[in-house]
Amino acid sequence: MNVPNILTMSRIIMIPVVVAIFYLPYEWRYLASATIFALAGLTDWLDGYLARRLDQGTPFGAFLDPVADKLMVAVALTMLVHEHASLLLTLPAMIIVGREIVISALREWMAEIGSRASVAVSYIGKIKTTAQMVSIIMLLMVPPGHLISQLGLGLLYIAAALTLWSMLLYLKAAWPDLFPKSV
Repeated sequence: MNVPNILTMSRIIMIPVVVAIFYLPYEWRYLASATIFALAGLTDWLDGYLARRLDQGTPFGAFLDPVADKLMVAVALTMLVHEHASLLLTLPAMIIVGREIVISALREWMAEIGSRASVAVSYIGKIKTTAQMVSIIMLLMVPPGHLISQLGLGLLYIAAALTLWSMLLYLKAAWPDLFPKSV
């Protein structure tokens, strides 16, 4: 166990805390849940930085880090879809969660056939993740209909577009393995 892995596990522990606070019957719940989500997002950056800087990368960390990220995003988007009860928010949330399922399955399959490197994390994926996190923070921090919430929704659509773009890049990289040419 090292500091990067502890930070990753703390991100998973923060998920039920965000949920519990978000559903409290107080107006401050929005800002509090957004703050905790933002803190969890910072641990994502920090654990990766420390793992590289201190040469403390581990197989456990390599497995758990993307799982923690996907859990955070999926749970937050689920809460927001419930809170907003809006097709406008549900559509990008479906795209983001659906893409994560597809790419996770693709990575697992590519690893099984020994081609995992062809679906490694891309730079566009990092931009997509940043847009997702910032949009979710904006959506969590205020009630539906607030200007910040509307700006967050716009950013969520940008994140969804980047999500589709990155998925296409992953599928393009995996295409030769998915559809090998017959000899």
